[in-house]
Amino acid sequence: MSGRRAIRISATLASGLLGMALAGCTTIQAARGGPGQRLDPWENWNRKVFNFNEEVDQAVLKPVATVYTDLVPQVIRRGVGNFYNNFSDAWSAINNLLQGKFQPGFEDITRVSTNTLFGLFGVLDVASELGLEHHYEDFGQTMGRYGVGAGAYMVLPILGPSTVRDAAAIPLDRLATPPAFFEGTGTQVGLTVLQIINTRSSLLGATRVIDDIALDKYTFVRDAYLQRRRSLVFDGDVPETPPAADGAASDVADGAAGAAAVPASAPSASAPAAAGSAPAR
Repeated sequence: MSGRRAIRISATLASGLLGMALAGCTTIQAARGGPGQRLDPWENWNRKVFNFNEEVDQAVLKPVATVYTDLVPQVIRRGVGNFYNNFSDAWSAINNLLQGKFQPGFEDITRVSTNTLFGLFGVLDVASELGLEHHYEDFGQTMGRYGVGAGAYMVLPILGPSTVRDAAAIPLDRLATPPAFFEGTGTQVGLTVLQIINTRSSLLGATRVIDDIALDKYTFVRDAYLQRRRSLVFDGDVPETPPAADGAASDVADGAAGAAAVPASAPSASAPAAAGSAPAR
């Protein structure tokens, strides 16, 4: 074999190995990125916020929620959750009606009426005992129902996972919570703190599982959130192919990410909330 031919064969082998290596790296990156990566153009910034939230959770929320769980009997914690859920059911009824889903809307109205009248203003979940289930509708889902795409994925300080659409709906959703009825008072602060602690307490087991199984907790939470939100918008009947509106929203988000550089450092947070995974609508 001539020297020149040996060089050509070596170059060919090197090119092949390089191509295989690059393909492997691409596969690994795709696997790590998960199905929600196309909706996450601000990932670097989001990870900073996520890490900030994790630090706040580890330093404050989780320890307080753990003490709360140890000191407060489960029956009381469940009653607190039921009380806040009763307000969520009222807001769910409104959103179901706005979406034209009248049967679930009237079921939610029946739930709220039953629990308010016979369940000590919602502390006791009498409606569930009668077979009336939650429907969990919010204004973000209502916008999605009318074709508003999810937009870019984002992590909000303290509040945690969201999308552009869902973040825009938060102020309206918050008006349907108990603290909103006591604006500017100590009662509002107390109700907000109680809601956060009680919610975090109910998620202690779930976050423990995520910590144990997730190689990349950020990606796991992001994909889980997006999948759950998309499923909720379509009431579980999710189309196989994401609608064009989502692709357009993602493209707009990518353009915005290129046009406006996100600061290199920023707060990050991972509110006690979470879960659901895959492109959201």
